[in-house]
Amino acid sequence: MKDIVRAALAVLIASALLIWANSELGKSAGNAGADTITVYNWGEYIDPDLLKQFTEETGIRVVYETFDSNEAMMTKIQQGGTSYDIAVPSEYMIEKMRENDLLIPLDHSKLPNMKHLDPYFLDLAFDPGNEYSIPFFWGTLGIVFNPELLDGDYDFNSWEDLWDPALNQKVILVDSAREVIGMGLNVLGYSLNSTSVRELDEASAKLSGLAPNVKAIIGDEITQMMQQNEATVALTWSGQALDMMSENESLDYAVPEEGSNLWFDNMVIPKTAANIDGAHQFINFMLDPEVAAQNADYVGYSTPNADALDLMDPEIVNDERFYPDEEAREHLEVYRNLGPEMLGDYNERFLKFKMEMN
Repeated sequence: MKDIVRAALAVLIASALLIWANSELGKSAGNAGADTITVYNWGEYIDPDLLKQFTEETGIRVVYETFDSNEAMMTKIQQGGTSYDIAVPSEYMIEKMRENDLLIPLDHSKLPNMKHLDPYFLDLAFDPGNEYSIPFFWGTLGIVFNPELLDGDYDFNSWEDLWDPALNQKVILVDSAREVIGMGLNVLGYSLNSTSVRELDEASAKLSGLAPNVKAIIGDEITQMMQQNEATVALTWSGQALDMMSENESLDYAVPEEGSNLWFDNMVIPKTAANIDGAHQFINFMLDPEVAAQNADYVGYSTPNADALDLMDPEIVNDERFYPDEEAREHLEVYRNLGPEMLGDYNERFLKFKMEMN
């Protein structure tokens, strides 16, 4: 009889341990039930005070993780190790995630604050009807520069200015194939989504001519270098440029007239989501005009929330360098998902260009 009791106790203890282990595993994967959501976002892309406010208003705790590239984000979600409830991919990556069945359709009835969004930023080609995504931030790709460190009168209204021999070893580029190859296409008047081998060959040859002017190809270090006058000219994104300019009043920003990238980062609910209702609550919270205005002030990128603009500094929202009007946007393009083969071609061309720097 004692053996039977011992055996029963052993089974109960083992079962309890299994239940506890599964619970802890779920928590470590960001799945702690209806009172928690896990948000996967770009670094420094949300005011931490807003995460606390969301928890205070809803009782839902936010587990917050960051990524540094769309590709890294998608790979992590595909692996499925963490139950991400919210992710913030760029437009071309949303197309790719849809193709790979990685997104959950949104319930617009749970997102009443969508009414505050500028219709210009809705129903775009990468997600018709906003079935899977809601705009979070938008901006442009352009050139930040320090006129005080330049010999000559530059306005960088043309990409061609970067090829001026006087800028030898003065230009910094972001370490990203789509941006750099796209710039090479734009300066020649081609689409930054080109799949033409002839046009890409011309762009590669054009970029080779830029090599003597390139001081470095780097990432976030650009911000500090421009702020501290350690660099003169840089290819960068509008919000990053605004951040630099807030610390160094000598800096200026321009989007070349030949055309450039108009990008959108968007909130989505991945298939990994464990708290779909909480994810909808978070999206709707971020669409509140006061919340959107506070977040745009903190991050520096442009908000698609039309009603939030009325709550922000007029000097910022009326600055067409960061809030270009619709006419100016006509010269800008959104990145499209070019497919793995063509993206591989872009990456190979970019790698070859970087090797020319050595």
